[in-house]
Amino acid sequence: MVDEPISTADCLQFNRRLRFSELLYGHGSDTATCPLPPKADSVKTARDVTRNTLRSWGLPELGDDAALVVSELVTNAVRYAPCSPGAVGELPITLMLLRMSPGVLLAVADPSNQAPTPKEPDFVSENGRGLYIVETYSRRWGWDRLDNGGKAVWALFDTGR
Repeated sequence: MVDEPISTADCLQFNRRLRFSELLYGHGSDTATCPLPPKADSVKTARDVTRNTLRSWGLPELGDDAALVVSELVTNAVRYAPCSPGAVGELPITLMLLRMSPGVLLAVADPSNQAPTPKEPDFVSENGRGLYIVETYSRRWGWDRLDNGGKAVWALFDTGR
C-alpha cells in the first residue's frame, strides 16, 4: 500500500523558510517556473521543461525519472483541478523546479484545494498509479496548501552531489 506522504516540514528541515507561494513567482538561477494551461498537452510541455532545466543545471541524469514524476503530477492537476470546488475558469497550473544542494525539488501547483489521495496501485487499470510512481521514483513527496488557495504537490530528488 502507498503510505500517506509526510509533510514538507517533516521531510525538509529548511522548509520553515521555504514558501511555495513566494517561490512560484520568484526568479533566479536555482529556480525555474512554467505556467501551464489545464490541458492534456501541458504534460509534454512539463516533461520538456523539466528535462531542459535539469540539463542546463548539469543534472541530465535526473531527466528521465523527474520527467516521469512531473508527468504524473501534471496529469493529476489537469485531471482534477478544473473540476474541483473553488477552481475558477482556466487558472494555470504551475510547474516549479528548485535546485538546492544536494537535491532538486519539483512542484506542481494547481487551483484545487483537494488533497492528493494515495491509492493502492491497480496495475491492471489505466488509473490509480500516479502517486505510487511519484513515491517510487522520488526520495520524498508531499503537498502544501498555498496562501491564496490551491496546493503544490512536490517531489524531492537527490542529485548525489
